[in-house]
Amino acid sequence: MDSSTIEPDTSKEVAAAATKKGCVFLDTPVSGGVPAAKAATLTFMVGGPEKWFTAIKPLLQGMGKNVVHCGDVGMGQAAKICNNMLLAIGMIGTSETINLGIRLGLDAKLLAGIINSSTGRCWSSDTYNPVPGVMEGVPCCVNYEGGFSTALMTKDLGLAQTAATRTLTPTPLGSVSHQIYRLMTQKGFSNKDFSSVYMFLQENRNK
Repeated sequence: MDSSTIEPDTSKEVAAAATKKGCVFLDTPVSGGVPAAKAATLTFMVGGPEKWFTAIKPLLQGMGKNVVHCGDVGMGQAAKICNNMLLAIGMIGTSETINLGIRLGLDAKLLAGIINSSTGRCWSSDTYNPVPGVMEGVPCCVNYEGGFSTALMTKDLGLAQTAATRTLTPTPLGSVSHQIYRLMTQKGFSNKDFSSVYMFLQENRNK
């Protein structure tokens, strides 16, 4: 089982090599972040033969709440890079939105509460809010330390863009998100949690 986030084609190549050695390979990328890992409520996206998925499912259920068979080898990776592309887009959108609200004179916590009970609600706002003071227990409370790094998000967005190019799929928001996170890595945010895009926007304001 490989829980890395890599190109689907790489998983297929490794699976083929494993088969030649008489071994079984499944891609099992994971989502949910540090909080879900601590609570054993992760989501595992599994690619591989269904009989082997059934065999490993109890093991993964010890760490995750949702264990999903996505199809053949590589499909777990496909699901993961799609999820993370949307996650990046959502985090940037949440950061931009609350930043705008603050500049218009709204209280950040008040605005987040409205968003979280309205049609703009999303995980980046109601569970992993990027704005200091809005909620406790998230990376922005500790200067964006820990969590899921900007460097890893940039890598995953690169995987998504490679897949989009290969499949001729238009992903304009995914492309812009990749550019933003690449710029963040060049500006010293590589080891910060990816929600530090809010800080990045704030620092750009001050320059």
